[in-house]
Amino acid sequence: MAINLQKGQKIDLRKESGEKLQNFCIGVNWGAIETKALFGLMKNKQDVDLDLSCVLIDDNNNVCDHLYSPLYNIQILQQFGLPKGKLDTSDGALHHTGDDLQGDTGGDDGLDNEIITVNLDRVAPNVSKIFFFLNNVGKEDFSQIPYAKIRMFEGTPQRVNSVFASYNVAAEPAYAGKRALILAKLYKRNGEWKFDAIGDPVDDSFLGQTIHRIVQNYL
Repeated sequence: MAINLQKGQKIDLRKESGEKLQNFCIGVNWGAIETKALFGLMKNKQDVDLDLSCVLIDDNNNVCDHLYSPLYNIQILQQFGLPKGKLDTSDGALHHTGDDLQGDTGGDDGLDNEIITVNLDRVAPNVSKIFFFLNNVGKEDFSQIPYAKIRMFEGTPQRVNSVFASYNVAAEPAYAGKRALILAKLYKRNGEWKFDAIGDPVDDSFLGQTIHRIVQNYL
């Protein structure tokens, strides 16, 4: 049975068999916004561009690697001291499937719009924390988006074999008016990886602000 995560919940990455979860996907699924028009007889669809990203933190609490969209403006990133976006970590342990600019436009298709694949065996030994976060490139807040869900599952970006844990990030009233979410972190304790569902909504309008917030307040 998949674990239904609650805000602030911490879990061990062990399956019911006792085996460690080493290779998995972290995916986010969300819907485009629908509004009624022409006396309710027609529907207008508004694309929603959320960005799933992560930063890797080393043993000295410094950002040592990152995954975020290469589409971000490099000049704006440089204002925050950040490099160009990329889809693979330097150690090859994490891979991002790429930027989804719309969300589900035909209702919830049950598939994740953006996915980061994780192989914990390949994570560089100096990495102690991996933070996952979500930014809205548009101006909508999370109360306007029909649904947004994060889940950890075994399989591939194209095929879900079994869901290990899931977290509904659009059900909380506190998400109204917020355009970014610090979703969760993987962290290493006594040589073992664990997972923390953070679920904190924040006012950041740009990814660089969220990364600075993580470094200042969450390490």
